[in-house]
Amino acid sequence: MNQKHQEDLAHIRSMMERSSRFISLSGLSGVFAGLSALIGGLYVYQLFKINGIEYFADEVYGDEVYKVPSKLVSELFVTGIVILVCAFVFGLAFTIRKSKKYNLPIWTSATKKMLFNLAIPLTVGGVFCLSLLYHQNYGLIAPSTLLFYGLALINAEKYTFSDIKYLGYCQLILGSISLFFIGYGLVFWIIGFGILHILYGLIMFKKYK
Repeated sequence: MNQKHQEDLAHIRSMMERSSRFISLSGLSGVFAGLSALIGGLYVYQLFKINGIEYFADEVYGDEVYKVPSKLVSELFVTGIVILVCAFVFGLAFTIRKSKKYNLPIWTSATKKMLFNLAIPLTVGGVFCLSLLYHQNYGLIAPSTLLFYGLALINAEKYTFSDIKYLGYCQLILGSISLFFIGYGLVFWIIGFGILHILYGLIMFKKYK
């Protein structure tokens, strides 16, 4: 009898979790989002070289870090949009795949709450980064993206897997450190959005597959 009660409680707990949290998120989404960022980051490094900028040369970390050609700025902006779109498409595809496999609903009240809580810091961060772009403070853009993304993950954690907050904390730590190493923004960005996403995705895939 006690075993039956325990099974019933486990079933009720599972139903409550499904209704209050978005659990269709796949670990593979993080892996492929990270791969997109990693490839994009390496492409950005090549863009610097094509435009005659040696990213790891000492002189780049002086005042020259802010003197970026307008053509390169446009290319970097487009590259960022492409990476964002790729990450979104992969995330959506693997989420749909997982929801169909486990017969999980996608568009629920928990999904709406998660997206809303995720969107607030991301929207504010996007506006802030556009202002940095407008004022040509390019060196602060990479740290800012890490910081606001970390805040967004922590803010959305209560409506999805709680593990996501640890990725958020790591992004905040990286972003905070990168504020003091402006010339290495691309390196921190690749670590945060690329490598950490891949590691997080693999852990989540193994844990919740």
